[in-house]
Amino acid sequence: MFHRGLIKVAQITGAWIITGGTHTGVMKLVGQALRDYALRNSSTKAQIVAIGVATWGTVHNRNALVDPQGCFPANYQMDVQGQGHLSCLDNNHTHFLLVDDGTHGRYGVEIDLRSRLEKLISQQPLGNEESGVTIPVVCVVLDGGPGTLNTICNAMLNGTPCVILEGSGRIADVIAQVAGLPLIKVTISLIHQLMKKFFSLEYDNFSNLMIIEWTKKIQDIIRMSHLLTVFRVSEGKHEDVDVAILQALLKASRTSESPGGEWKRQLELAIAWNRADIAETEIFTEESQWKSADLHGAMFSALRGHKHQFVSLLLENGVNLKEFLQEENTLNELYKIPPNCSFLRKLAKRVGQATDISMTHVSEEVRHLLGNYTQHLYPSTASGYPVLCALSHQLPGKSQEDSQRPCEPHRDPGRDLFLWAVVQNDKELAEIAWKQCRDCMSAALAACKILMKMAVKEDDEDEAENMQELANHYEEHAIGVFSECYNCDEERAQKLLVRASPSWGKTTCLRLALRAHAKSFVAQSGVQAYLTQIWCGELAVDNPVWRVMICMLFFPLIYTGFLTFRRDELFQKETRKSEEMKTMETITESTLRTTYKTPDHASQQPVVPLSCWSRLVGFYDSPLVKFCWNSVSYFAFLFLFAVVLMMDFQLLPSAGELLLDIWVLSLVCEEVRQLCHDHDGFGFHTKASMYIQDLWNILDVLSITIFIAGLVCRLIPQFLYLGKIILCIDFILFCIRLMAIFTISKTLGPKIIIVRRMMMDVFFFMFLLSIWVVAYGVAKQGILIHNENRLDWILRGAVYEPYLIVFGNVPTNIDNAEFDIKSCSINGTDPLKPKCPVLNENQTPAFPEWLTILMLCVYLLFANILLLNLLIAIFNFTFQVVQDNTDRIWKFQRFQLIKEFHSRPAAPPPFFLLCHLYLFVKGMVLWRKHQKRTEFKDELPPAEEEELLSWEALMKNQYLQSSQREQSQRQQSQREQSQSVERRIIDIAQKVTTTNDRLEREEEGSSAAMEKRLSRLEEQVIQSAKALQWIMDNLKSPDNTVTEAPILFTADGESSQGLRNMPEKDKDGFHISARQFQYPNTKVVRFPVPEEKVPWEVSFTSYMPPHYASEDSGDYVDRSESEALDNYRNPGGRTGMRGRGALSCLGPNLNVDLVLTRLRDSKRSVLEFLAVWDESQAAWALPGGPVQSGENLPVMLMKVLDQKLYETINTNIKEGTKVKQVFEGYVDDSRNTDNAWVETTVLTFHLDRTSPFMDTVSSHGSSQAVQWLEVSGKAQLCSNQRDNLRLIAKLHNIEF
Repeated sequence: MFHRGLIKVAQITGAWIITGGTHTGVMKLVGQALRDYALRNSSTKAQIVAIGVATWGTVHNRNALVDPQGCFPANYQMDVQGQGHLSCLDNNHTHFLLVDDGTHGRYGVEIDLRSRLEKLISQQPLGNEESGVTIPVVCVVLDGGPGTLNTICNAMLNGTPCVILEGSGRIADVIAQVAGLPLIKVTISLIHQLMKKFFSLEYDNFSNLMIIEWTKKIQDIIRMSHLLTVFRVSEGKHEDVDVAILQALLKASRTSESPGGEWKRQLELAIAWNRADIAETEIFTEESQWKSADLHGAMFSALRGHKHQFVSLLLENGVNLKEFLQEENTLNELYKIPPNCSFLRKLAKRVGQATDISMTHVSEEVRHLLGNYTQHLYPSTASGYPVLCALSHQLPGKSQEDSQRPCEPHRDPGRDLFLWAVVQNDKELAEIAWKQCRDCMSAALAACKILMKMAVKEDDEDEAENMQELANHYEEHAIGVFSECYNCDEERAQKLLVRASPSWGKTTCLRLALRAHAKSFVAQSGVQAYLTQIWCGELAVDNPVWRVMICMLFFPLIYTGFLTFRRDELFQKETRKSEEMKTMETITESTLRTTYKTPDHASQQPVVPLSCWSRLVGFYDSPLVKFCWNSVSYFAFLFLFAVVLMMDFQLLPSAGELLLDIWVLSLVCEEVRQLCHDHDGFGFHTKASMYIQDLWNILDVLSITIFIAGLVCRLIPQFLYLGKIILCIDFILFCIRLMAIFTISKTLGPKIIIVRRMMMDVFFFMFLLSIWVVAYGVAKQGILIHNENRLDWILRGAVYEPYLIVFGNVPTNIDNAEFDIKSCSINGTDPLKPKCPVLNENQTPAFPEWLTILMLCVYLLFANILLLNLLIAIFNFTFQVVQDNTDRIWKFQRFQLIKEFHSRPAAPPPFFLLCHLYLFVKGMVLWRKHQKRTEFKDELPPAEEEELLSWEALMKNQYLQSSQREQSQRQQSQREQSQSVERRIIDIAQKVTTTNDRLEREEEGSSAAMEKRLSRLEEQVIQSAKALQWIMDNLKSPDNTVTEAPILFTADGESSQGLRNMPEKDKDGFHISARQFQYPNTKVVRFPVPEEKVPWEVSFTSYMPPHYASEDSGDYVDRSESEALDNYRNPGGRTGMRGRGALSCLGPNLNVDLVLTRLRDSKRSVLEFLAVWDESQAAWALPGGPVQSGENLPVMLMKVLDQKLYETINTNIKEGTKVKQVFEGYVDDSRNTDNAWVETTVLTFHLDRTSPFMDTVSSHGSSQAVQWLEVSGKAQLCSNQRDNLRLIAKLHNIEF
């Protein structure tokens, strides 16, 4: 686990690993982890930097590293067997720093250099220097001895968080055991117990003084709880060590007083670790308030790394996509990320380099994937967020005032992010972005189209399969949203189908679904209902077909109510509603009419009945009626064609044949109209490709071409019969074209689809059959006939006859019994007879009869039995596959027929010519534009568009909620099943455990009590031996000096002295800074004073603090006691240092801090205080300094304040006005000793905005050494001055 977690951290974040560098303990484990990683990854780019910092005097075989001329890399061999008390360097580290202080065999020399190196590294900027983010450093502790304890202390004092791995042994387990205890319970006695437990072999070598020192260090460690993280494997909280390291960094950052840049650093680290769950609990807490701009960098990193959980988390915590993508080139930079998908690879290959990609290139590639019928998603604009403008002046029906208004941008940042995620084939990111899309149904269908097109061009089969799965996923999304919409409001749902989407190139959902071959979407009942409505035109959908046929023959019936029109239904519906409203108004005696109409219906005109002319036009313009007329016309055309071919084919064309030619000419005009008429704006190239892709169109072109060829031959007398033959063949094609009429039938349409699929299977079968036919035919022909020269008889014998054998026509020329010499020509001179086989002298065939019969049997076995049964199996498979999807496929292909007859002229052929002539004159002569119809594409007004999208978003949310409920129900069901099985397993395990425990208690019950008594007796004997040894040592002492009594502990772990003698009032609030090991700005080390030994009332016989006074030469240490020093005793307790230290005098050293406050502005909402920069501490501090007796203010304040203001404050202090005292007393200062300490008085003086001194202080506040800061918990001051600042905030009633 340690190997995996450590390597994962270093690999993800590029971290350096710093260890002791030797081939022992934890350093050896680190080296093994590095070695295993290096074996798995041979790339030099993936190398992990591991720096070993070791003591030169403890390195075994160190002379091999010495080379006067220098040697890199050094030739060093590990010799573990002969190292003795020294240590070998671990050769798996990449770098080493060796510290030499001239000693030999002394460990721990490198600790000071290592801590300073780590501190220097942690102060280096990470990335941009202006962000203030520095390199994070973490100390990971496994096992370890006393030297490791020093390393931990130094690291934490430098602000480095530490992760302790519980269970790794020795000092790590000692710290882990006491980490959760109150500081007052971490006693010397407890540390004795833990040291004995975890240092069993080394414990006897530990002296009492060492235990006291370690107790103090452990107390200092657990006091800095914000820097301490214990990784407990047993708790199962984390999967790996890397998570504990990340939590340590976040924990340290959350409780530190560092600026806000630290949060950004920790967020970036959390993203690098991809631990959104930890970031959610540790960073995005209730207390944290984030602005969208603050999270844009993290959002970009999450998108670049495809961290979908972080993207979702950032969106939930304040990231505004519109603001994020409005930043200059943000979206463009996402597309410039090194290509890892086929879309970006092809785009970069086409552009040249990934860095040259612009949004114009992206738009062109996306338009190529969507189709040329769409507009560019990102028009060429200035740099920044791409804008889509509604070109209102290009739309018909717009007034001049509307066209002169500036176009409004259609900004959908969710669309942009969704498109980027889709081309990346990232399902999770695309799902998150899709939820942010406004036009969600169009987005899902566009993604389906793009992914299907990319899957076709993808070379990697696995990647193509993933694209197809993602396309199907978004087709299901589109189906779900449309189903919710249709169930709620059918009319609005149908508007969504044909609404021109500005976000997706002015195309429609229906067009996207058709181009993406989204058969399931098109097959929905809502879509089919809309197509049926278009198919019926102005007629109601529930009119029987027989009534329509009767009205086609006798149209006056349409005015009698024999047929129902949709307008009539709407009029009746509105009439019923009006009557109901009138009834409600009569009953309630109130007016409800004004509140009835919704905003969607308010803009609609009232429904009026159809006029007589409108009924006639609406009836004959209905696609259903057009289809019926065209079907009747086509049957008449085939009848006329058959009559001409069989009865009326003269040398000169007859009247019937001329009518047939005119009829075909009308069909030609209709095919030209279908090819050239582009009312959807696809462009000729796209329109032509769509035309050719339709099989029926190909058949039309082929049949018309053959008819023209036959007609040309027919007009030439010499080729009259040839022309008739060609026309007869063409009649077959026209008859096959008749099947297209039946595709509209729900019964015959699916069967025609099955026939088309089986025809494709027949082509592949014929390829296999042709191999056997040719093989057998050529062999048979070569055996039977010698040198046949007639090509027609060669083909007959080699191909035609073997093909007939498949259908049961067994040949007679392979058997001598049925040979008749009269049926063949001996020399092949008779053109009507085949050539005879090779004959013997008696005029009988000479070929081996047994061989030809055997060949026929084998051929029949494979051709008739094997291949024909294979064809049947293929047909059966095709039928089963298509039958399951026949209804879906038929509904999908039904659209093309509806679209074709919707755009056809009302008159059937051959009357097409009149309609085509009218269209030609209208378009080419009069230059009138074709009136656009809104059945398949409708551009809505902006207000209606916005209202419809809002409603669609509401339906999308309902769909997502219902999907989530269904998923949760499935998960709940699965969870209940698994819990049921788990409960059974637990019950069985409990029974087994109970039985096992009962057996063990029966066996060990007699010996357990005896072992407990013996252990207690052994403990008492050891304590007695220690006490007797102390008595003997003191009796033998020649100078009668008494040493410290040994510490005896009871079974409960409490010391026999110490805590019980401690006054209750002093158990909390002991000074901390005054007990730091290193006295500031010196090399003097204090005597360790654990928490329980701080009060003077507690006996501490081993206490021997050093003496230090700053005026002595050097750092003079004197252990002798002085009567003068005994007169002054620190009121805070022991400090571990005697003498005056760095203070000016023994006893209390008076200090005065002045808190000068003001209000930032007239709103009186922000209180500020004046702070000065302390060079020694490299931090801001309150202005102040030491004072002599009789002084009210320190003289040092005159450097900060104006002299007049200084005198004014001093006068107010003497008079007791305006200046308030907030605090007076002992201060925990790092310079304090047992005999000298600092006492501070904190004064506050508030400046009004009208004060004459405001300008003077403001000029001081603009300098770098003096600055006005806000009175809040974010102020960067030492702990004592922060407490004083909190009192100031309380005084002014301001939240701190």
